[in-house]
Amino acid sequence: MTHVKLDQATVMATHCPSGPKLVRLHDTHISGFIVEIYPSGSRTYSLRYRNEYNKQKQLKLGNAADITCDQARKLAKQAKARVTMGKDPAEERAVVRRMATVAELADRYMEYVRTYKRSHDIDERYLRNHVLPKFGKRHLNELGQTEIMDWLDMKRRKEGYAQATVNRWQVILSLMYKMAKRWGMPGAEINPLQGVPQKACENQIERFLSKEDTQRLLDAVDASPNTQLGSIVRLLLLTGCRKRELLDAKWSEIDLERRVWRIPIERAKTSKTRHVPLSDHAIAVIQSLRYRDQSEWLVPNPETMKPYGSIHHAWNKARKAAGLPDLRIHDCRHSFASWLVEAGYSIYIVSKALGHASSRTTERYAHVADETLRGASNAAANLIGQSLGPTMAIS
Repeated sequence: MTHVKLDQATVMATHCPSGPKLVRLHDTHISGFIVEIYPSGSRTYSLRYRNEYNKQKQLKLGNAADITCDQARKLAKQAKARVTMGKDPAEERAVVRRMATVAELADRYMEYVRTYKRSHDIDERYLRNHVLPKFGKRHLNELGQTEIMDWLDMKRRKEGYAQATVNRWQVILSLMYKMAKRWGMPGAEINPLQGVPQKACENQIERFLSKEDTQRLLDAVDASPNTQLGSIVRLLLLTGCRKRELLDAKWSEIDLERRVWRIPIERAKTSKTRHVPLSDHAIAVIQSLRYRDQSEWLVPNPETMKPYGSIHHAWNKARKAAGLPDLRIHDCRHSFASWLVEAGYSIYIVSKALGHASSRTTERYAHVADETLRGASNAAANLIGQSLGPTMAIS
């Protein structure tokens, strides 16, 4: 065991004879500060110490090719200070190296939510298509609140995603960190989204398509490079179904003879199987669909013959081409509901057609019903007014 005052000149002048052994120099000023010199000529600075359990540990400080002796000495002093405070620098470094990435946490999170969450497939799709491409390779302690919130805001403003959808991503990320902390995963001690309120949704302001809007939209989706978009949008308008219900639909769920589409319980948003009646127009669209002999899915992606993960980009281009940049794809469902109300059907019937678990959800269309009733009342008053005189007519 050789003890010397380690300095740059001494370290670089010392060589190790060829053979399996190495030369180890111990510093006389900082206990445990050493340099190991190998036959290959490489030199490594380290700190030896005993942790709180009196177990000897060795922390690598760096190679002489990368740092000077003075720089290594400063690192050794800092590490010894942490040891004095009861810390274990080598273990802290090992913890960092074992720290999971967001993608690894997502895998464990999905295993967990599949055990209880009926909509786990939506979480998986949001993670795969949006969260992981952005943050998947990052370690858990690398994500900050500002970065996440800026990204969410960008997805809404620049890419046109609804605030409700963006809020869902925020909820998923926050829950992932909450569970990671519960599981004791390193790096999840602080949840970057804890206590961060979600931004108010604009979803309460429904957008309803007029006859002219609908025609412009259909012209635009028919011109889309996505050859399935026209059929997808037509079926959304004709059935009032949710986007994901349609994209994940299978031919085995369609009964053309009974004119009904059965959405199984595992994919229905409510806790029971949903039966969607199919109109003549919906049947005509379904009969015109391609790829029936090539895929089990109703409207598959032609490139994969599997369900689309997302149609947002094709939809975004089409709605802008139609002059409807504020139109969300979910507004096709709202439009279907408003058309039923305008046709005179009750809120109860509309609720059943949309597959709402409670008619309270359907009450957002009550103002459309009021306008329809008001129009009927005015029509009746006009008829009465004609017999009572011109002063009674309502314009």
